[in-house]
Amino acid sequence: MKVIGITGGVGCGKSTVLDYLEKHYPCAIVRSDDVGKRVMEPGNKCFEEVVLIFGDDILTPEGEIDRPKLASIVFQDPKKRMVLNSIVHPAVRDEIIADLTKKRIEGRVEYYFLETAILYEVHYDTFCDEVWYIYADEASRRERLQKQRGYSNERMTDMMASQQSEEFFKSHADHVIDNSQSLEETAKQLRLLLA
Repeated sequence: MKVIGITGGVGCGKSTVLDYLEKHYPCAIVRSDDVGKRVMEPGNKCFEEVVLIFGDDILTPEGEIDRPKLASIVFQDPKKRMVLNSIVHPAVRDEIIADLTKKRIEGRVEYYFLETAILYEVHYDTFCDEVWYIYADEASRRERLQKQRGYSNERMTDMMASQQSEEFFKSHADHVIDNSQSLEETAKQLRLLLA
């Protein structure tokens, strides 16, 4: 089983690439954001610690963590963001390593694709056989984010500024997949890499 890290900036089309791979290859797809949501659910690893530190005010009436509310708190205060990351990132990493080990033992898939925007920051690259950077030009990214998520120009600029630079991604990745054009153009690149 080959472990491939998938990374790239917001709006570059990582989900589109993963959807294509899932349909056409015997693979497991793991999105670190989904794992992060899971570990913060009531009864899971991080729930109590996050609530203890950030208070009951971050809970919904149903007793779950209100993720948008928590996000607004931590994005206004870098220290609080560091505290949250120090709780959540190790738990996510543990879950991913356990899942990867299980899939390797089962031997049912040829590829294990791990998607995360913070691949290098959390050192997931240390257990990836390859890292693919999904690239899209800024105009394409902005158009997608505006159409699909309704983001304002200011929000897009802030999000892009908070992520690693294009140069960083390109210099650290094993392969760069240009996802600025059609899905078929992207698929051609994927087929070459997985031939």
